[in-house]
Amino acid sequence: MSPSMTKLHLRANTFTLLQTVTSVGLSALAWVVTGVRPIWNGSQPSERQRIYFANHASHGDFILLSACLSEKVRARTHAVAAAEYWGKSRLRRYIAEDMLSSVLIHRQWTDEAQNPISIMLSVLDQGHSLILFPEGTRNTTDQPLLPFRSGLYNLSMARPEVELIPCWIENMSRVLPKGQFLPVPLLCRVVFGPAVSIAPGEDRRAFLERARQTLLALNPRPDRDD
Repeated sequence: MSPSMTKLHLRANTFTLLQTVTSVGLSALAWVVTGVRPIWNGSQPSERQRIYFANHASHGDFILLSACLSEKVRARTHAVAAAEYWGKSRLRRYIAEDMLSSVLIHRQWTDEAQNPISIMLSVLDQGHSLILFPEGTRNTTDQPLLPFRSGLYNLSMARPEVELIPCWIENMSRVLPKGQFLPVPLLCRVVFGPAVSIAPGEDRRAFLERARQTLLALNPRPDRDD
């Protein structure tokens, strides 16, 4: 093996180790701070390939959801995050990609190489799973859930064999509010619902609204804002 290939191999191994350590450490922290309790309501833990789609109100959402997965599943499950935020500096990109193994996509893209669907499909085609926030951004409104963008529909149409699992994340916006870096200890739950799939002949808008309503129905406390 050439010196350059050796360096690349060592670098890859270092990143794999870093991601593993980070994943285990953050999951342990999530359990300590939130006492997170996964509730499987209509689906069960599985090693099969999935797209977990969830409500989004905090940067800690995907950490909490990931903590509910087994270490083996977590190792090949990647959160989809906005490149406009996480790619803004070298440090943020390093944290998102190298430490957290996130998939960065551009919400406003002009180059086909930045096509978000193509990027996410390339991850799925490697046999990995995704954590997707179909609202497209953090929800800071009084509404429990924003309208869904088209990504979930497009991914399901392109890869219908991949399970779509709705996940309601409760209280994480209070544990890690916007603009805060230190978490506040508070009990949290993640409710995993039944798999959703596109019905024959179902159009995009109808599917996205049905998926949104399926996710809303998992809210354990619908009378409270998440």
